[in-house]
Amino acid sequence: MTAPLAHPIPTDADAAAVTVWFDGACPLCLREIALMRRLDRRGAIAFVDVASPDAVCPIDQRELLARFHARENGVLLSGAAAFAAMWRAIPVLKPLGVAARNPVILNGLEWLYLRFLVVRPRLQRLLARR
Repeated sequence: MTAPLAHPIPTDADAAAVTVWFDGACPLCLREIALMRRLDRRGAIAFVDVASPDAVCPIDQRELLARFHARENGVLLSGAAAFAAMWRAIPVLKPLGVAARNPVILNGLEWLYLRFLVVRPRLQRLLARR
């Protein structure tokens, strides 16, 4: 299994604890991000809509749209590792995010995420019709 993307990128001192890049043109993504925003009562996450023309992206926009990405402690994460970073920033989900620090659990989550990416286009089409 390929390791999730993780490399340092510059951060601002005033930046949120976690930055999440999401596809604002995806109905599935919008629903999930809406839920995460409701759960993020402390405002610990900065959500960036990659589909927005004025979005500031740390890597190529196509890469950000192909997989879920988040920045935590100056490190850009991808896939399951990015979800785990987002979960760690939300108190009610933090235990899941902390559990994902275990490499076995993270590899299992990444395996599930890769399977999800296969069905994601169908789910997007279904939600777009609603």
